[in-house]
Amino acid sequence: MAVVTEADGLDLSQYLKAGDRIVMGQACGEPITLVEALIAQGRDIGGLSAFIATSFSGLFTPDTADSFALSSMGAIGALRSMTKAGKLAVIPVHVSQVAPLISAGIIGCDVAFIQVSPADADGNHSCGLISDYVRAAVDKARIVIAEVNDQIPYTPGELIAGSQIDVAVHVSRAPVEVLPAKITAIDEAIARHCAAFIGDGSVIQTGVGAVPDAILRLLLDRKDLGVHSGMLGDGLVELVEAGVVTNARKEIDAGVSINGALIGTERLYKWAHNNPQIRMCATSYTHDAAVLGQLSRLVTINSALEVDLTGQVNAEQSGAAYLGGTGGQLDFVRAGARSPGGHAIIALSATAKGGALSKIVPTLSGPVTTARTEVDLIVTEFGAAELKGQSLAERTRRLIAIAHPDFREEFDRAAHVIQQRGF
Repeated sequence: MAVVTEADGLDLSQYLKAGDRIVMGQACGEPITLVEALIAQGRDIGGLSAFIATSFSGLFTPDTADSFALSSMGAIGALRSMTKAGKLAVIPVHVSQVAPLISAGIIGCDVAFIQVSPADADGNHSCGLISDYVRAAVDKARIVIAEVNDQIPYTPGELIAGSQIDVAVHVSRAPVEVLPAKITAIDEAIARHCAAFIGDGSVIQTGVGAVPDAILRLLLDRKDLGVHSGMLGDGLVELVEAGVVTNARKEIDAGVSINGALIGTERLYKWAHNNPQIRMCATSYTHDAAVLGQLSRLVTINSALEVDLTGQVNAEQSGAAYLGGTGGQLDFVRAGARSPGGHAIIALSATAKGGALSKIVPTLSGPVTTARTEVDLIVTEFGAAELKGQSLAERTRRLIAIAHPDFREEFDRAAHVIQQRGF
């Protein structure tokens, strides 16, 4: 039976020992009470390290997180300040591989910090807002400390038995929220080009942010859309309530939106509570190639920091600044590009820094997140470049056509050698 305590009575030194490796629930499923306790008490325990895939809480800063070593799969959300200060160890890993690496002991997990809903009549807790690698952490950890929050929705899908929890910390506090981003005219232009590839019966995978939100707003006239995604925001609710998302035509999981993370506001969380229209799943299902391969008309939408003239995608690093992460991009790009009737979209604005820098570039300034062999569609506010099956020379022409006009002449010169020799 779990030790039950209130937040103000939690003494981590009773359960953690020096050198322990902690894996924490991420995104809006971040157990903020446990993180606050770690920040306050970690120095006295000593030698602690922690892994969290993304964070939006703002709790991790170079000042607060100096008593333990923090690692992540990228500088996503509020973690950019940590990378800028050199205080975050970035592990280049696809999100689908985080759970297997935990299970294998490569990402160490002596202690699991998780956030769950109150238990149901059978003593099972819902993972609530995040279910991606939580099960793997719970199964691997020596000690499972759960923040049991009565403001977390009970979502169908991944459950944690009460018997698997060693310490239950009961709280009542609003979970992390991510407010909708402000949609600009450029975002709307990108969204219009993306939406043209989403027809009736399409199955959508998308992230959260201005462009995904703008795309979803343009789909209210579609019929029988489906959802199979690693994360979802508030835009899903509007499409379901409008009768647009029915999941009726999916070959698997008919009638149910499959998801791994809810990243949004109270509106989304209340909608998801005890809602049979959604199922929260681990990445072993949301990102699995065999599962995704059963879906036709799968349209995946992901972002990038820059794309070179042959179609290589960098979604991680811009020069000396680490700004993103590998995430689930490659898993979904491969699936969308290979899905019958589907597409894999990489969406980005044509420029950055007020138009001073082009995001279509001759040579990447950072790593290749998605290889050009995997890329299908690149979309900017100036159009869509269909690259799948195109020669390198033709790719340069198509990508230059969707770059900002101010840079096209320069890129024509840069592409001349490729166009002349064919590679």
